[in-house]
Amino acid sequence: MKIAVIGTTGFVGTSITNELTNRNHSVTGIARNVNTLEKPNLTSVSADITDVNKLAENLKGNDTVISAFNAGWTNPNLYDDFLTGSKAIQEAVKLAGVKRYIVIGGAGSLYVSEGVQAVDTPDFPKEFYAGASAARDYLNFLKTENNVDWVFFSPAFEMHPGITTGRTGKYRLGNDTPVFDENNRSILSVEDLAVVIADEVENPKHHKTRFTAAY
Repeated sequence: MKIAVIGTTGFVGTSITNELTNRNHSVTGIARNVNTLEKPNLTSVSADITDVNKLAENLKGNDTVISAFNAGWTNPNLYDDFLTGSKAIQEAVKLAGVKRYIVIGGAGSLYVSEGVQAVDTPDFPKEFYAGASAARDYLNFLKTENNVDWVFFSPAFEMHPGITTGRTGKYRLGNDTPVFDENNRSILSVEDLAVVIADEVENPKHHKTRFTAAY
């Protein structure tokens, strides 16, 4: 398959790109700076995601677009930049005529109790609030999209560089609520997140909905 990965040099994007190229898919890796990217099955493209027409040209001919776009956790304008960038990518996907669009979003919009999302709980880390609320609001915007077969993925609550599980190939799926293990932890390595996404690319199970995964 031909797959475009936006944010290919980021923490999540790198793992997804690696998983897909290792499965012998033809990947177009898109980021602002891709000068260091060289590997089999990968074509690297430098692009400004807010240039919708140029981005659409780079996306044409792909079977699936995966957005691992991140506006930067330390970006003081994170909320607005994430929404602006995500909406631009969505528009470029439509303009390019790509029907399958997978968004890597946040875990903050998962429901932890009836009607209550994690981002709205008192213990939610304030340093992640802007990004999490932007991802939540973008999900609500994405739900109005009828012309693209989209899917929004919320990672486990614990999905960060400190998780050393590596690639196990094992995970359990969920929908709007977190997946917890026997120790009441919602945890997944970035390598296994990439497995989840690659599996969804190859065997689509979710359409115009959100899903999540953890061990």
